Amino acid sequence: MRFLLRPGWLAFVAVVIGFAVACYTLLAPWQFGREAQRDAEQQAIDASYRTPPVPLADLVASGTGVRPDVEWRQVTVTGTYVPEAEGLVRLRVVDGKPAFEVLTPLRTEDGRLVAVDRGYVITTGGVTVPSFAPAPPGTVTLTGRLRLDETDPQNRPVQIDSGHRQLYAADSRALGAATGLTLEPGYLQLSAGQPGVLGPLAVAESTGGAPFTNFSYALQWLTFGAIAIFALGYFIRLEILQRRGRDRRGERTALRQALAGDDDDPPPAPERPAPDETPLADRYGRN
Repeated sequence: MRFLLRPGWLAFVAVVIGFAVACYTLLAPWQFGREAQRDAEQQAIDASYRTPPVPLADLVASGTGVRPDVEWRQVTVTGTYVPEAEGLVRLRVVDGKPAFEVLTPLRTEDGRLVAVDRGYVITTGGVTVPSFAPAPPGTVTLTGRLRLDETDPQNRPVQIDSGHRQLYAADSRALGAATGLTLEPGYLQLSAGQPGVLGPLAVAESTGGAPFTNFSYALQWLTFGAIAIFALGYFIRLEILQRRGRDRRGERTALRQALAGDDDDPPPAPERPAPDETPLADRYGRN
């Protein structure tokens, strides 16, 4: 198996083993993790339907923000909208159509500022902001679900377009930095029928996908890793068999040549008399 030490084979073995290791240590565990996250979110959503809403202060202390263990819980809060600090979350899709989400801060009775996701508005132009109902004035009491802040992977700044602040994620931190307000971390996703709600957002886990989708992806990566190792062994065995076949064919060819007296050696040259010797025919005559 010395052929495995050749550069081509070394590179091939390294690539196959690297791919298999990645499947078993990175790709499959990543999909298993996403499946566990999806299951945890779905369980939290299901539990929220069985648990009646409670006041915001009972779950979230002032200044602490939304924690992962209370996400999706339903809460009630009373306060006044701050429409001048409103922002729109762009690049959303609802039922296959482009949309904006509307984030409007709410000043609560205890003085906190909480971002409220009032829902979505559909846009026909993709980037054109449609007209939508403003937040109602005066004191309102809202019921909604606690949500963790989203994060824009590209960290794009808030921009002013069409007279509106536009964000790339539902992020109270970005909205607070753009308006100069100290907003509580996280936001409140408004339920249907609440004051100021627009198109109510669906209550669904953020990972998306059908149940067991990520689990099946993880199994696929495990299968791909196993196939890669099997293929490596198959090609190595095939190379060994081919080399043995060539050796055996060479041995059979040499044997046939030996049996036929054809050893490919040139016939010996006739002996020539030494220069000082007289040929027998000249010495004794020819018949």
